[in-house]
Amino acid sequence: MAAERSFRTSSREETIALGERLGHALAPGDVLVLTGDLGAGKTQLTKGIAAGMGVTDDVTSPTFTIEMVYEGTEMPLYHFDLYRLDSPDQLEDTGIFDVLGGDGVCSIEWGEQFADEIGDARVDVFVTRLDDEAVPGQEPPREVRLVAHDARGEGLLAAL
Repeated sequence: MAAERSFRTSSREETIALGERLGHALAPGDVLVLTGDLGAGKTQLTKGIAAGMGVTDDVTSPTFTIEMVYEGTEMPLYHFDLYRLDSPDQLEDTGIFDVLGGDGVCSIEWGEQFADEIGDARVDVFVTRLDDEAVPGQEPPREVRLVAHDARGEGLLAAL
């Protein structure tokens, strides 16, 4: 049975702040799979995660490079964007298997299609734009739903 927690953010800053809380709670080997439409806020959440880990570099979506590595205070953040991949066979070339469960945290955008290859030692993070609740001229609120698949993930959710 997977554990689950949901949060609402009403601005880019709140999404980043939620990511920062998450970043403070992460430990080496943690894996986050971020799912959401284009523009949902996955990269904003990752910017916050990076800040919470002490990363000072500007975090951008690695759509064309597939992977970016950022040095945090205690450990690295491995930020993957698997949007352009369409087959599990392509994962080997990304370097993802070299860092999964390793010395840092993996934040994987568009990784939901590779859940079997990534394994159960992960937390799925669903970021949804609530467009039907948007005020005209303003960013819509977001729902950020975290689903843990193992005991470590459940502990992470409890820490939030």
